[in-house]
Amino acid sequence: MAIRILVADDHELVKLGFRTLFGRHDDLEIVAETSGGDETLSAVTVYRPDIVLLDVRLSQGDGLTCLGRLKLDNPGLPVLMVSTFDNPTYVARAVALGAAGYLLKSCPLEEMIEAIRNVAAGETAWTREVLRRMTGALATPRVNADVEVPLTQRENDVIQQMALGLTNKEIAQVLGISYETVKEHVQHVLSKVGVSDRTQAAVWAVRSGLV
Repeated sequence: MAIRILVADDHELVKLGFRTLFGRHDDLEIVAETSGGDETLSAVTVYRPDIVLLDVRLSQGDGLTCLGRLKLDNPGLPVLMVSTFDNPTYVARAVALGAAGYLLKSCPLEEMIEAIRNVAAGETAWTREVLRRMTGALATPRVNADVEVPLTQRENDVIQQMALGLTNKEIAQVLGISYETVKEHVQHVLSKVGVSDRTQAAVWAVRSGLV
């Protein structure tokens, strides 16, 4: 029986590539294609795929937020994140939210096929290299996620944007404040949460329910 796959990606060329690739394998079948977060959640309910290939960035909402909602409603559903971005914050959030793996769109085709088959069989697609990189990010911070941290409203705004993978420059543009002000807020957040870098802070924010 073929592995039933739902592809969630907002680029038609990418979806065409997946259709072409999977069409060469009798054990792989795309049962649905979506472009946004809400659409993906609805399609999972309708089509009941065996696995979801989920882009980190979607046309409506971001893929990592969609991942969290998917795993909340369908904890046993394997979700493979795919992205053009080799961003450690994205990867750390994917790990924290329960993704079965994180693949770059530039990876060898056979690597993606193998990952899909492994995940559909109940295994993980996380490589030792990726998990080694994430060890520090997933380490327990000095402040537990269930302990209330006295962040200001602006610091909350900043850490939420950090958890989405935005750079300091991008955060400054989104929040309408200066780059130097963002840097100051980031340092305050890291100190209050008790972590050493923004990736750890992003994981703490996910576990605390801030994103």
